[in-house]
Order: sequence, then structure tokens, then C-alpha cells
Amino acid sequence: MFKNYPDVVTVEQMSEMLGISTKTAYKLLKENKIKHFMIGRIYKIPKYYILTYLEILDQKNSNP
Repeated sequence: MFKNYPDVVTVEQMSEMLGISTKTAYKLLKENKIKHFMIGRIYKIPKYYILTYLEILDQKNSNP
């Protein structure tokens, strides 16, 4: 999954990976729902944290 993406992605790449708008992607980052770091004003998101976020969502959806 996501093999065509680098280990650390941009907000645009993350939104493409998740199939969401960049506005929604920024909202997830600002709410700290996906871990990230910043270099200056640029968000950088390790692919691992996106996979972790998806796993957490999956667990929430499978436990009513």
C-alpha cells in the first residue's frame, strides 16, 4: 500500500493517498489526528503515521 509514495510526504501527497481534499488534510493535521512535523511552514508527514491513522479508523469502525 502506498509503495509509489516516499517515506515522508507532503500535504498534497497525503490528500491524494487518502482520497480527500487538501483542505480536509490540513484540518486533520491541525487537529493532530495524524502525527506530523514541520520544516519552517511546510508540513511533512511520515507515511507510517498515515498508515497508523488508517489503522485507528479501522479499529473504531469495527468496534461499535
